[in-house]
Amino acid sequence: MEAIKQNNPQKSLIEINQIVSRNDDFEGQNTVQEIEEVKVYDYSKRAQWLRAAVLGANDGLLSTASLMVGVGAVRQDVKTMVLAGLAGLVAGASSMAIGEFVSVYSQYDIEVAQMKRENTRVEKSELPNPLQAAAASATAFTVGGLVPLVAAAFIKNYRVRVGVVVAAVSLALVAFGGLGAFLGRSPLVKSSLRILIGGWFAMGITFGLTKLIGSIGLN
Repeated sequence: MEAIKQNNPQKSLIEINQIVSRNDDFEGQNTVQEIEEVKVYDYSKRAQWLRAAVLGANDGLLSTASLMVGVGAVRQDVKTMVLAGLAGLVAGASSMAIGEFVSVYSQYDIEVAQMKRENTRVEKSELPNPLQAAAASATAFTVGGLVPLVAAAFIKNYRVRVGVVVAAVSLALVAFGGLGAFLGRSPLVKSSLRILIGGWFAMGITFGLTKLIGSIGLN
């Protein structure tokens, strides 16, 4: 006989215990089955903070780098690029934090209302945490956005600066994509390549369109 016991969801562990049983064999003797315990981590419990962190890091990398590369398409001095990237970093981190807070708080309100309708009680730690999601998103955005800023800050030559920014962002995209895949136990190569190719498209489109607009309407 097997019995399945599920622990507190806070621990995100599922314990499967095989109960000791006694069976009579053909000689009338009793045999005892060994107790086996299997612990399986429920990776879906990481979804809330992992989603906010990965999205925040990717947005920080891509939006800041794309803004810097786009501005650099018409203004090649390092000061302009860095200031544009810094402004994008501050605005983006604030926007990500507020957006994540509002989104998760809405989810929190929905779940609380549903609990009241069903007259059920759930531990507070099991509910969505708006502050945690907002902090994770803003922090990850800032960490991601610092990569192109630091990469470009000390390089005077425009072409070299753009190349270093693209290279640094590409490496960071692969690293963040791989980290997210590892923590969520999803395909490592597929996740990293998806994020990397998407990042190249974002930077390339921003650079190309800004360069085109600048060549037509700006001197």
